[in-house]
Amino acid sequence: MGDFATLADAFASRELWQIVRLSLTVSLSAAGIATLLGLPLGCALAVWRFPGRGALVVAANALLGLPPVVVGLVLYLLLSHSGALGSLGLLFTPTGMIIAQTMLALPIVTALAHRAAEERWAEYGDALMDLGASRLAAVPALIAMARAAMLTAALAGFGRTVSEVGAIIIVGGNIAAYTRTMTTAIVLETSKGNLPLALGLGMVLIGLSTMVCASAFALVGRSGWKPGGV
Repeated sequence: MGDFATLADAFASRELWQIVRLSLTVSLSAAGIATLLGLPLGCALAVWRFPGRGALVVAANALLGLPPVVVGLVLYLLLSHSGALGSLGLLFTPTGMIIAQTMLALPIVTALAHRAAEERWAEYGDALMDLGASRLAAVPALIAMARAAMLTAALAGFGRTVSEVGAIIIVGGNIAAYTRTMTTAIVLETSKGNLPLALGLGMVLIGLSTMVCASAFALVGRSGWKPGGV
């Protein structure tokens, strides 16, 4: 009973919900930016042919496993007072954390969007061009036709951002009530032996991730998408 009471106290604490709110703000913002940039970029790589296109496609796929701590270190060097972007004052701020998470999610969204768009372009590209659509106009059309796959790309980006630890703990500093997210707090509280708070944050993290993904697929279902359709 004592363990349950302690866990209930953790859920009732203001600190836990402050951390949850910041985590969602940072992760959803980064995933949203990565989606807005990555979906059109992935489609553009499928539609246009230009020198260096192959290298960009390879780079997007190669960066799927981009080490978060390396991203964090590079950003730390850029955003520190002696760095090239130090004057912006973004180090140890939520904005800096959003930048770090966006850098990690963007290759994932771009690569998955490119794969989906390439299949649709091979199947429907000639028909779109025959109907008078320009390549630029074909990009939103491809996103619409492959919206289920595009949603998967966006959710994969969100999964990367909401579970991120390495980059944001370097760039954000894990400052209480300012840059402490669910993942960094779980690491800290576990090391301190505060397992109820760490467990409570872990349960909230799993619940929110599941809810966001389920809600997104439900919205796509209401828009008329059917499995196997376009």
